[in-house]
Amino acid sequence: MSSERGHHEVKHIVIGVAGGSGSGKTTVSEAILDRVGRDRIAYLQHDSYYKDRSHLPPEERANANFDHPDALESELLALHLSDLKSGRAVEVPVYDFTTHT
Repeated sequence: MSSERGHHEVKHIVIGVAGGSGSGKTTVSEAILDRVGRDRIAYLQHDSYYKDRSHLPPEERANANFDHPDALESELLALHLSDLKSGRAVEVPVYDFTTHT
């Protein structure tokens, strides 16, 4: 997909970096950000898309299975990626790992 800015067509690409915990995703992503330029990249982390658990008691929040796919708002992430690719801005959720909200 692309969008137009003035007379120039701007193409937006998505680079996905995946892997298990401790596999180097952040290191690879940081290298891409440094190489391409942080001002030219919208950087999203799947960790920002954990479901809000503020409706649960704190002990129940802490015991949730955060490795299960249902713990994440993946549909919202997919929508945000689509919006970004189309040249639209998104508001990335801010997840608090201390309170699980």
